[in-house]
Amino acid sequence: MSKTEPRIIVALDYADAEPARQLAAQLDPARCRLKVGKELFTASGPALVGELVERGFGVFLDLKYHDIPATVAAACRAAAGLGVWMVNVHASGGRRMLEVAAEAVRGADRRPLLTAVTVLTSLSVEEFAELGYQRDIDGQVTALADLSRDCGLDGVVCSAREAASLRGRFDPAFRLVTPGIRPAGSDADDQRRIMTPADAVRAGVDYMVIGRPITRAADPLAVLGAIEHEIETAVEEAV
Repeated sequence: MSKTEPRIIVALDYADAEPARQLAAQLDPARCRLKVGKELFTASGPALVGELVERGFGVFLDLKYHDIPATVAAACRAAAGLGVWMVNVHASGGRRMLEVAAEAVRGADRRPLLTAVTVLTSLSVEEFAELGYQRDIDGQVTALADLSRDCGLDGVVCSAREAASLRGRFDPAFRLVTPGIRPAGSDADDQRRIMTPADAVRAGVDYMVIGRPITRAADPLAVLGAIEHEIETAVEEAV
């Protein structure tokens, strides 16, 4: 990623399109990108994504595709056709699914970044253990990140707490996208493995997904500016 491109992805976690439109009108596409997830996409569909793209925003279509390879490949092609900046899949869908998804976006006229979810950041250690994996969370994240890289994906969605080890493992071009970012003093909400923006920068995170601290603010652009300042300060300190 370049030093000037936006690192903040604002999560439009709304039940319908109107509040998403209202928030987008208060934000600057040169300073942030927007995430459209399952609830908003189910309610408002591709039309809203198209509106946001036309406004100049880079849109992260966060639908976490996980299905048979042909179905996921077709979905990724359809997402690329919407002009989105990034789309994601579940790495646990396996090698064939990841490979055909990567091939599908490579053939798009406007190629989006393709990232894979490793382990959901909402899972606690106890909840993860109930799923029966042989590895611990860190081991599972590393294995799925390796698989995603090997299959030609552009990066992974991971917890910021796993980012430092992944950053040291992969080339800088392999993007790390992290939800669960909360400015100091914010509520954790439904995330378990969280981190502040400054700590995320130090861990090597490329893009940070931030929702409620911005979307519920009386002045979203002011909060965005404060987070940008925190990020810039951390970047300068790291130089």
